[in-house]
Amino acid sequence: MHEGPWPALREAARDVAKRAYAPYSGYPVGAAALVDDGRVVVGCNVENAGYGVTLCAECGLVSQLHATGGGRLTHFVCVNGGGEVIMPCGRCRQLLWEAGGKDLLVWTVAGVRPMTEVLPDAFGPEDLAR
Repeated sequence: MHEGPWPALREAARDVAKRAYAPYSGYPVGAAALVDDGRVVVGCNVENAGYGVTLCAECGLVSQLHATGGGRLTHFVCVNGGGEVIMPCGRCRQLLWEAGGKDLLVWTVAGVRPMTEVLPDAFGPEDLAR
């Protein structure tokens, strides 16, 4: 797990977590991913006084993916303010499925897993054609 892109991705996630805006929860989150063309995209959580308007770190990351040219995510990690690996929530797992699909590798609290294990039986774009 600590070979390949993982150490650099975790460091990028730790760095962006420092820029999170989390005045209400006090729980900063940073996320980083490798794109199929070699780019690294990042995101941090941005809270809002209207709690339902809060943006998860994964939202920012997927937005940056598309704002910088699109592509597919290949490797993903998300950390808390202490730099510990955390799991993306269910909503964010769906975002990650759309942006990386079944082959996206996610560093989870239980090690690196493919999206098929992080979000089994996922609903994706191919289901809309049925």
